[in-house]
Amino acid sequence: MKLTFLGTGTSQGVPVIACNCSVCLSEDPKDKRLRTSVMITIDGLNYVIDSGPDFRQQMLRERVQDLTAVLFTHEHKDHVAGMDDVRAFNFKYQKAMDVYCDENVQRALFREYPYVFSDFKYPGVPKVNINLVDKNQNICMGEHVFTPIEVMHHKLPVLGYRIKDLTYITDAKTISPVEIEKMRGTKVLVLNALRKEAHISHFNLEEALQMIDLIKPEKAYLSHISHLMGRHESVTQQLPDHVFMAYDGLQVEIE
Repeated sequence: MKLTFLGTGTSQGVPVIACNCSVCLSEDPKDKRLRTSVMITIDGLNYVIDSGPDFRQQMLRERVQDLTAVLFTHEHKDHVAGMDDVRAFNFKYQKAMDVYCDENVQRALFREYPYVFSDFKYPGVPKVNINLVDKNQNICMGEHVFTPIEVMHHKLPVLGYRIKDLTYITDAKTISPVEIEKMRGTKVLVLNALRKEAHISHFNLEEALQMIDLIKPEKAYLSHISHLMGRHESVTQQLPDHVFMAYDGLQVEIE
């Protein structure tokens, strides 16, 4: 199984428009962060978690030729704004794209993409099959099983996902004990860490490290990172040996 970080930035991306801070002006490619998304490749099949505004660019950069499904975490624009571009896969393979999401995301997709779900389908619009996710039920796609994990993004429920020994969590501020139990035993944990200062709806660096200490994965990767966190090289030097700053294009092999 392979994990590819398609994007590791927060909703504004890095660099931020009109910002002249040292991170946004950095020439280090690891400080260039598209909106957060990952691709999981298993048995030759690709699954993407979240298709944000940079989805097209991410698919082109990674030269993705086929996509089995898109799983959404929540309905915020930086996580759903690129869904229209699944139509490239519709055209190539002449099939609808399977989309997995909760009812909140479904309502947002109906609102944001009315042309996709209207009775009259204008020629060329994306074709998607929505599969509603229950946080208490596994998602089975053939032999591949994804376990939903509900976290709270301030007061908004967000879905993380676990597949085998990988757990992916984004936009979390709190996680209930019941949902934490679903994460235990994972070997690779991906967790959001927005910045060093506290934030109302995201883990900061300290909170992310505390959660990592609780779960005790073999390796952990920080994502959904803002320019306020600091430069990749500098923050990396402050982390424990088994914790890493993810960056766009990073690939991790998971046995």
